[in-house]
Amino acid sequence: MKKTILLSLALGLVASAAAQEWTPLYNGKNLSGWKKIGGKTEFRAEGDAIVGVSKMGEPNVFLTTTKTYGDFILEFEFKAEDGLNSGVQFRSQSTKAYQNGRVHGYQYEIDTEPRAWSGGVYDEATPRLWLYPLTFNQPARTAYKHNDWNKARIEAVGNSIRTWLNGVECASFLDNVYSQGFIALQIHQIYSDANDGKTVRWRGIRICTKEVERWATHQNLDVPQLNLIANTLSPREKAEGWELLWDGETTNGWRGARLEGFSEKGWKIENGILSVEKGDGGESTNGGDIVTTDVYGDFVLKVDFRITNGANSGIKYFVKPDLNKCEGSAIGCEYQILDDQRHPDAKLGVNGNRTLGSLYDLIPAKDVAEAYLRPSAFNTAMIVVCGPHVEHWLNGVKIVEYERGTQEWDALVDYSKYRDWPDFGNHTEGHILLQDHGDVVSFKNIKILKK
Repeated sequence: MKKTILLSLALGLVASAAAQEWTPLYNGKNLSGWKKIGGKTEFRAEGDAIVGVSKMGEPNVFLTTTKTYGDFILEFEFKAEDGLNSGVQFRSQSTKAYQNGRVHGYQYEIDTEPRAWSGGVYDEATPRLWLYPLTFNQPARTAYKHNDWNKARIEAVGNSIRTWLNGVECASFLDNVYSQGFIALQIHQIYSDANDGKTVRWRGIRICTKEVERWATHQNLDVPQLNLIANTLSPREKAEGWELLWDGETTNGWRGARLEGFSEKGWKIENGILSVEKGDGGESTNGGDIVTTDVYGDFVLKVDFRITNGANSGIKYFVKPDLNKCEGSAIGCEYQILDDQRHPDAKLGVNGNRTLGSLYDLIPAKDVAEAYLRPSAFNTAMIVVCGPHVEHWLNGVKIVEYERGTQEWDALVDYSKYRDWPDFGNHTEGHILLQDHGDVVSFKNIKILKK
């Protein structure tokens, strides 16, 4: 009897495994079902692999499927020579309406450089740039095998995008920008003759489009999930205790820093975006700063912001709105928001401590370039407060870290514009503030996790 039961279970597992349907995207003979977009870089069929060959002077070039796909599980193997950058596009588009046919959409990164972001996801040819760099998932940076075959997996199910490399989960995020599109193999533009003629190879390219949810991998809570759908909380965020600080539609939860209610001018809500309107460039002289109606102590705060040319603004925390009785902004620690290239404040202060992401007038930000600032799109600021320890992050990269209430902290304050404010920065709680500095700056996706 026991042998019969075990045999039945084994047969059931085999039947279940065999039920998943895979469709090969390469026939092993030629490039039927594929077309090239973007330049003269060569793609060729070579045995069981499709081979792309880098060519100096050519732009990013893509070999795309002639079919489009929505929800799917895609698997493939790839092998790239060191020195090249490549990727696999999915749910991607090429239309006359977008930059005269330029390929854009999600890209599974193939990165042979020391940065080691293979398996991360980039938004090709759009201002959004990196959607999930592997700064969010450091263990995944060790999964790539140089000069060897690597196995990749992509699961695109509704708004959920997840990637794997050699069995290690790399990216996990929610997004609602692309629902379907083609799959494409990329050979990135090269900038050195030394990389001319190098190759990237893909083999075992197969796709599952039926019963995708059934075959999708269970969520791994050890892998950070990003929610890129503005002004929403994902099921995981709700379970973790995140709260929306702005609902995307009303002024609920906010008031003027020096008002009982919300300002009647100077701020605009449109299409899920909260914007400071253009003023005279002064601090809090148009609509004025706005603050949360509640106060917060230890927390993780995320705010998506977009600056315009020459703009200045900020996100403040530990704010005491009644402290400053004179003109100007309310007093608190400030995550600086600034167009460093065009606004003169970037060159003031000490050692760049008034540049983007800095703790304003106190500690300069570092590695802002590595954060892949999106000049014309939304960027994500994150502020982490845990007792005296505070961090500033930009697009997944830590750019400021400091301790409050120390001798070093007191010395910094004494040498800053805040020297005359009693116990500056050492409060256990305060309001969160969005600054009106007279320039157009937009905000969305404002959420907080109280610790």
